[in-house]
Amino acid sequence: MSVTAQDKRPWYSHRWPWILMAGPAVVVVAGIATAWIAVTTSDGLVADDYYKQGLAVNQKLARNDAAAAMQLEARLRLSAGRIDLKMTSRTDAPLPARVRVTLAHPTRGGEDRKMALAGDKGVFAGQMAALGPGRWQVVIEDEAGSWRLAGSVQLPDAPEAVFVAGGKR
Repeated sequence: MSVTAQDKRPWYSHRWPWILMAGPAVVVVAGIATAWIAVTTSDGLVADDYYKQGLAVNQKLARNDAAAAMQLEARLRLSAGRIDLKMTSRTDAPLPARVRVTLAHPTRGGEDRKMALAGDKGVFAGQMAALGPGRWQVVIEDEAGSWRLAGSVQLPDAPEAVFVAGGKR
């Protein structure tokens, strides 16, 4: 049995041990990177107090019913850095001088926007930072919190939406 010159080289000068060690080494590096990402980033929990929010569902339903009794309708337009809102009531109920508008991202709570808009005769407008693409949940309510309209808008495809008491039209 003869031994060649290649067999006498040390193990680290052969190609196959390195090829066989490359797979586990990549897995170790990926595991360390995953652990680092998990430790340094936020979980992005949308609602910290989900239990309290669940208890408040009946209050929200009563506010929706109040908007339905007033037969409220809102036309919302979101454009670059601007929000325009026109509200009407088919029962000629008095419309407030100020409304609160909440634009909530369904998965990223840090991108939510809350603003108070002043207006006259149901026409409200204001400035805001541009919103990213995606479906945004919209809540329109009076400052007293006695009624609310809710729905969603898809950006940038449909920057205009009509909200009718009881849901989005």
